Amino acid sequence: MTPPRNSNAARDIANVLHPYTDAKAHMVNGPLVISRGKGVRIYDDQGKEYIEALAGLWCASLGFDNERLVQAATNQMRKLPFYHSFTAKSHEPMIDLAEMLIERAPAPMSKVFFGNSGSEANDSAIKMIWYMNNALGRPKKKKLFSRLKGYHGITLAAASLTGLPANHKLFDAPIAGGRFCHVGTPHHYHNAKPGESEEDFATRLAEELEARIIEEGGAEECAAFWAEPAMGAGGVIIPPRTYFPKIQAVLKKYDMLFVADEVICGFGRTGNYWGCQTFDIQPDILVCAKALSSAYLPISAVMVNEAVFQGIAEGSSTVGTWGHGFTYSGHPVSAAVAIETLKIYDEMGTIAHAAEVGAHMQAELRARFADHPLVGEVRGVGLIGAIELTSDKAARKPFDPSKKAGPRLVKHGEEQGVILRAMVNDSMGFSPPLVITKEEVTEMLDRVSRALDTLAVELRRESIAAV
Repeated sequence: MTPPRNSNAARDIANVLHPYTDAKAHMVNGPLVISRGKGVRIYDDQGKEYIEALAGLWCASLGFDNERLVQAATNQMRKLPFYHSFTAKSHEPMIDLAEMLIERAPAPMSKVFFGNSGSEANDSAIKMIWYMNNALGRPKKKKLFSRLKGYHGITLAAASLTGLPANHKLFDAPIAGGRFCHVGTPHHYHNAKPGESEEDFATRLAEELEARIIEEGGAEECAAFWAEPAMGAGGVIIPPRTYFPKIQAVLKKYDMLFVADEVICGFGRTGNYWGCQTFDIQPDILVCAKALSSAYLPISAVMVNEAVFQGIAEGSSTVGTWGHGFTYSGHPVSAAVAIETLKIYDEMGTIAHAAEVGAHMQAELRARFADHPLVGEVRGVGLIGAIELTSDKAARKPFDPSKKAGPRLVKHGEEQGVILRAMVNDSMGFSPPLVITKEEVTEMLDRVSRALDTLAVELRRESIAAV
C-alpha cells in the first residue's frame, strides 16, 4: 500500500536512506514511524502502541521517558553545551564519567577513551592495539581474531571484525591484508558434534583457536581476540560452559590481548553489571556503549589496562601526539547523561531488578516456546534471549530464506503490538528495557505467542497448498 502523499512515511521514502534496510523494498513498503515513548512502550504516528522487546537496538535500558536523564541533559546544555578533549583539554563531566567507569570495571583498568558509538569504540581499540605494538617494537604483531557471527560494528575496520556476511558483501570487507581472522561460533545447538558435551565443545573450540593462532604466526604476529560475552546480533548465542576460561588460557600462552565487547551486555543485560562477570572474563580492553547513556545520547567508551596505556603513551611521546579522536569524544552533554544513567542504576537497584526479571523472562520463554512446532531452540541469560525458528525440529533445519519466516513474524508482531527483530537463522531476539516488570514481560510474550501462532497457521496452509 502506497503511503498517503505528504505523510511522514511518504516523506521518509522520498528523502531517507535507512541503515540495515532493503532500500528497494523500502520504496514500496515504507517505514514504521515512531512518534513517542513511555516506559517500555512506544507509539507510532497513528497512535498505535507497541512493547519494545529489543529496547530499540538493545540500548534503551531505562525505557523511553526517564525525566532524570532529560533534566541532566538540559542542565548540562545550559552550563557547557560543548567542549572537546583534544590537546589536553578537559571538562568535569568527562572526568567524572571516566572515574565512575574505572571504579565499576570488571578488571583493573587504567584509562578511558570516549567515542560516540560501539563501532567507533571498537575501531578505536583496533587502532590502539596496532599503535601500541608499533610503539613497543613489535611491528608484525597485528592480527586480530574474532568469531563468525560476532558483531563489533560497521565502520570499515569494525566491520572487518564482525563475522556476519551482510556486513561484508559488496563492502570489500574484511580489509585486505590478512589482519582479520575469524574463528568458530560457540553455538552448541548448531556446531557441536553428535554427543559432544558443552565442556568438550568448548575444549575443541579452544584447540581450534590455538591451531589457527599457530597457523597465523603465533605470538609474533597475533595481537588480540575480540568477543561479546553473549553474542547479540549474531542471534543471541550463549557460550558453552567453560568456554571463556579455556579461550583465555590460549590467549595468555600467545601473549594476546582479550578485548571484551560489552556494547550490548554491559550495565546489567546478562544479570550482572558486566557480561564479563557472568562468563568469567578478565579483559585487557573493554568496549561499551548503548546502555552507558540508556541510548538517550550517543556515547561510547574504551577502557584499557595499564599495559595498553603505557604502550600508547610511549608511542605518543615518540610521535608527539596520539593522533586519534573525534570532535565529540567525551561530549559534555552525553557524559552528563551517562553519569546520571550510572547513578540511576546504583540508586534504583536496576542490575538486581534486571537479574530477577531476567530469570522470569528466561523461564517464560522456555515454558511458552520450547515445545512450539516452529521453535528449534530457546536460549538466553538475564534480560537477553532468543527463539530460533526451524522448519524441522529434529534435524535443527532452518527455514529456506525464501520463506522469510523471521521477517514475517516481525510483521505479525507489529500487528499484535510488539517490536521484534529477526536475526541470523530467523532467530528472534529479546532484550527489553531493564526496567521492564514481570507483568510487562508476560504481556510482551502473550503478544509474541499470538504472532507466532498466526505465522504457524500461515505456513501450514502454504505447505498444504504446495502439495
